[in-house]
Amino acid sequence: MTRRDAATKSHYRVVIIGGGDAGISVAARLCRKGVDVAIIEPSAEHYYQPLWTLVGGGLVDARKTVRREAALLPKRSSWIRDRAVGVDSENRIVQLHNGSVGYDRLVVAPGIQLNWDTTPGLPEALATPFASSNYSFALAPKTWQVMRDVKRGTAVFTMPAGPIKCPGAPQKIAYLCADYWRQQGVLDNIRVVLALPGGGLFGVPVFARALEKAVERYGIEVRFNTEVVEIDGHSRRVKLLDNATGANESLDYDVLHTAPAQSAPDWVKYGPLADPASPGGFVDVDKHTLQHVRFPEVFALGDVSNTPNSKTGAAIRKQAPVVVSNVMSSLALEPLSAVYDGYGACPFTTARNRMVLAEFDYACNPRPSIPFIDTTRERYDMWLLKRYGLPFLYWHVLLRGLG
Repeated sequence: MTRRDAATKSHYRVVIIGGGDAGISVAARLCRKGVDVAIIEPSAEHYYQPLWTLVGGGLVDARKTVRREAALLPKRSSWIRDRAVGVDSENRIVQLHNGSVGYDRLVVAPGIQLNWDTTPGLPEALATPFASSNYSFALAPKTWQVMRDVKRGTAVFTMPAGPIKCPGAPQKIAYLCADYWRQQGVLDNIRVVLALPGGGLFGVPVFARALEKAVERYGIEVRFNTEVVEIDGHSRRVKLLDNATGANESLDYDVLHTAPAQSAPDWVKYGPLADPASPGGFVDVDKHTLQHVRFPEVFALGDVSNTPNSKTGAAIRKQAPVVVSNVMSSLALEPLSAVYDGYGACPFTTARNRMVLAEFDYACNPRPSIPFIDTTRERYDMWLLKRYGLPFLYWHVLLRGLG
């Protein structure tokens, strides 16, 4: 089968919604098994988003994070260059902006939705020269412009409550900037404030201790159980809510890095696939088989699923083979045997040449994958892995369904 215009066919054995990391990884594996696969993806460009932190830190050119979507899709897949707007799960139909397509099995992997408008004042603040966010390809280079010339004042880094992709990213940029200011000899003149919605730096104690050392080294003020409720970009003021006490704090900033609130795409959130108990409307799957709990023909992986793991590319690396195995079993009308154990990883850049590789499972137990190396401490070799090794693996191994 060769890639062709979607208008020539109205039904596929497997339809995959999303041409990102998760969608392409699953498609590549299914195509090698000879399965008739279509990928629904409207975008012409594909981004390696984990490097956006380094773009924002002035260490990577943003152009190195983007490639053409067409060059990455499996050659035996069909590309439906349209966007999904809904799923008729009873009739096994994906509704598109222009038309529809039927499926025997559906894999839902459209990624996560960035809700920039949820926080009052956030879009207006990002339009000023004093605020940015690494959660956007367009804004990540601006982060470096905002941060690099700071000599004194207050720098605020925030993270929203609720699930977000790469939940370590709001911390990573704080450490990269603080290390740069330390190198420039101005860190003592800069008050660095990090507002986090949780009660600690990280949920796995052994990795949290490594991050605590970085916080202490840079003199970062951490506000736990705290989230942004409003931003006044004109006055450069952020309003913080301490969820533990209910107290509000207004903090003036000179520079601000923030991340938007996130959820499943609206068409998922308000459709039949959503977990009714999930505020973000994520797809309701069994956390081990990744099969939908109500519609057995549907599977989901990546950021859009309601699995209680960190939403990272490393999680997708372990989820993709589970989905493929279980989709194949489902097509053959056999019991599902593949199991996902919640593996996730977060490469924490704690300095401009050091990284802690946090790997863990559903139970928050450490799950190291590199033998003979202590990844619980800051390491230069792990920095090299982040900067060069992981991007290479992403483009040449994972997207080909080989990892």
